[in-house]
Amino acid sequence: MRQSVNNVSDELLVLGWREWLGLPALGIDRIKAKVDTGARTSTLHAFAVEPFTGDGRAQVRFRMHPLQKNTDKIVVCTADVVDQRMVSDSGGHREKRWVISTPIEVGDCVWPAEVTLTSRDNMLFRMLLGRTAIAGRGIVNPELSFAQGRRLGKKQG
Repeated sequence: MRQSVNNVSDELLVLGWREWLGLPALGIDRIKAKVDTGARTSTLHAFAVEPFTGDGRAQVRFRMHPLQKNTDKIVVCTADVVDQRMVSDSGGHREKRWVISTPIEVGDCVWPAEVTLTSRDNMLFRMLLGRTAIAGRGIVNPELSFAQGRRLGKKQG
């Protein structure tokens, strides 16, 4: 579903306030994410985060629960480290987080995005899709939910 808004672009994705995403490089086929324009950076639930050096690059290995309200299913992920940054959460608490870059699938588009890692066990969504990840690629209609459907494709965007 492609729509233009005020002739900004015919290629902008229309996103709802929550969307199904894929994180193929992390082995996560589908994860329900809250689209959060109030969050600058995207965030992914992670625990047991272990930094290491692999192939001469800084990397992290971490575990995550991809499903809401389900701690039985665990996915072990590995990613290159982009940075470590101080991030403020919605309550104003500051925390140093690992930052990775990973392709994100939304609808039929795929693009790279920076994602911070933190425990989101007590949060409703295992992932937040922040505004820098969608800037220039999509617009948010807060009246919609799962505007891009449940299908994940392979188009590079």
